[in-house]
Amino acid sequence: MTLLLQYMLMFASVLLLVALGGCFSEHSGVINIGLEGIMVFGALGGALMMKYMPDGTAVVVVILLTTLMAMIFGMLYSLLLAVAAINFKADQTLVGTAMNLLGTAAATVIVKAINIAEDVSNVSSAITYINVKKAFLVDINGFEFNWFMLMAAMLLVISYVLLYKTRFGLRLQACGEHPQAADSVGINVYKMRYAGVMISGVLGGLGGLVYITAGVSEWNGVAGFGFLALAVMIFGQWKPLRIALAALLFGLFRSLSNVYTGFDFLAQLNLPSTFYNMLPYIISLLVLALTSSKSRAPKAEGIPYDKGSR
Repeated sequence: MTLLLQYMLMFASVLLLVALGGCFSEHSGVINIGLEGIMVFGALGGALMMKYMPDGTAVVVVILLTTLMAMIFGMLYSLLLAVAAINFKADQTLVGTAMNLLGTAAATVIVKAINIAEDVSNVSSAITYINVKKAFLVDINGFEFNWFMLMAAMLLVISYVLLYKTRFGLRLQACGEHPQAADSVGINVYKMRYAGVMISGVLGGLGGLVYITAGVSEWNGVAGFGFLALAVMIFGQWKPLRIALAALLFGLFRSLSNVYTGFDFLAQLNLPSTFYNMLPYIISLLVLALTSSKSRAPKAEGIPYDKGSR
């Protein structure tokens, strides 16, 4: 049970951060399908920082610098969506899909180039950071606490306050609901949409880092968590507190693939491990099929803003 709780909170933290990122972007009016690619680049930035971190670096410094680098990488990568969708009014779904395809490929090329520059015979795309990664983990009576669990909870509170209790958040939501009306009262819709997309890049990049520190993946694979996060965001109706509950639910189903053998009643079912790996994605399809007709997305999401139109 302890292991189940550990994995559930870890996976829920990833989904929560990335889904909150998508929430900010879509509240501004920009659909961010590219969360998967953003996660990969965030994981890459964090992994590279851990790779080059000097031995003996203080734990606090390791956490701060690695987190900062993942956020920066995610934010910079999200600018591809911002420029294409906001400035050039490109189809946001196509841009996001292209970002997902480009993310892993570009990151892999970058890592291979780094490895070859260090050692001509090393053509792998692996990054070694195992020892440094331990700085994020604290053993509490057999429960492996990850500092990112606490960080995710804090960012949930900050996101709620920012969206609903500040002028910035209300203006951001206005740009996603009726950008022409927002513009008419002096709100710069372009700047607000840039802010929404960049915040999604920061949170998505951090989510990618959290995933690789969970001990279940190398830097270059996020196992479709970007798409799961989109399902969590939709199931949570673009509201932070509901998103948190949805993240816990999806995190529970995802964690079963790691611990199902520890439960006798599940082991006796003799279901293949691939079933449990597929379970969160099956659940996401069912949830979206049952709730899509009741979803209340921001009215102007996905619609390029033209300052001249009314």
